[in-house]
Formats: sequence, structure tokens, C-alpha cells
Amino acid sequence: MRSRASRRSPRTWPARCGRRSASSSSRDEKRGDGRDRPAGDRALELPAAAFEMPVGPGAGVAKVLGKMFLLLTEVKGEPSVVLKVEPRDAEALRSTHPEITPGCHMNKRHWITLSPGGLEAEFARELVTDSYLLAVETLPQVRRPVDPQTFLAAEGGTGSSSTDGPAA
Repeated sequence: MRSRASRRSPRTWPARCGRRSASSSSRDEKRGDGRDRPAGDRALELPAAAFEMPVGPGAGVAKVLGKMFLLLTEVKGEPSVVLKVEPRDAEALRSTHPEITPGCHMNKRHWITLSPGGLEAEFARELVTDSYLLAVETLPQVRRPVDPQTFLAAEGGTGSSSTDGPAA
């Protein structure tokens, strides 16, 4: 039996979260899996992170040891980044940043979509790192490529990961 997603008409996808249509421009094709975007660059800098394209060209997925933490895709024809977040953080981010919306194609409580423009590159990089650390926390301790509790301090950065404790 085919899954529900495979029974959908391809014509319904462009209206839902910006799937590519047959008329994608060469500019879109140049973007490929999105590794030329800052979020994709940051994802590849993280230990044990790898890119896959499980749904074909135009949608790249970053995983850490099989756990997804980032999706690069298009939403309404614009390149977008979908990231894993804590539900309380997702709500706060969406209420303070109009460029951040519920995660397209994902559980809206646990994922957010970053739309292009408006967010500083460093803030986006921090969100990617936080997403990565959330995925790492779900791995068995012996398989974790980094310790989520100490990773940010060891890297010399700060972030808003759930491992940092309550927000001030």
C-alpha cells in the first residue's frame, strides 16, 4: 500500500511550503542541496554531521549519526532552513522574529523555519548549533560525537541550547 504522501497530487506541493515546480529557474538549480548557504556551511562544520538528499535535488538534510537536525528547502519559492528546537524556545522565537515560522513539513512544536532576510548570520549559526545539540542529546551516550553539556564552552561560543539551563 502506498503512503499518504505518495498519493498526493504533485500539483498540491507548490502551494504547501514551496515545493519546486517543473519551472524552477537555473538559479534554483545552482543552489543544489544548499550547502552554499550559511546554515548548511555551519551544519557541515559540526562533528559527525553529514548532508543527504533523501527526497531528491533541492532539499538537503543534515544529520548527526542518523538523527536529522536541519532541512534546507524552499518555502514559497524562497530558500529556507528548517531546524529542530525545544517547544518553549520555538514559541519564543516565533513571537519575537517574524522571519521564524512553524517548521514546514515537520512537527510545528519542535521545528521552526527560518525565512531568508532579517536574521543575522551569527544568530542563524547559533540556531543550527542548538538544533545539532538537540539531536546529539537523543543519541546513546556512547555514540555521541560531542558532550552537549560542554560543547559550546569548548568551541568558545555561547548559545541558547536546552543544555545551558534556564534562560536569563
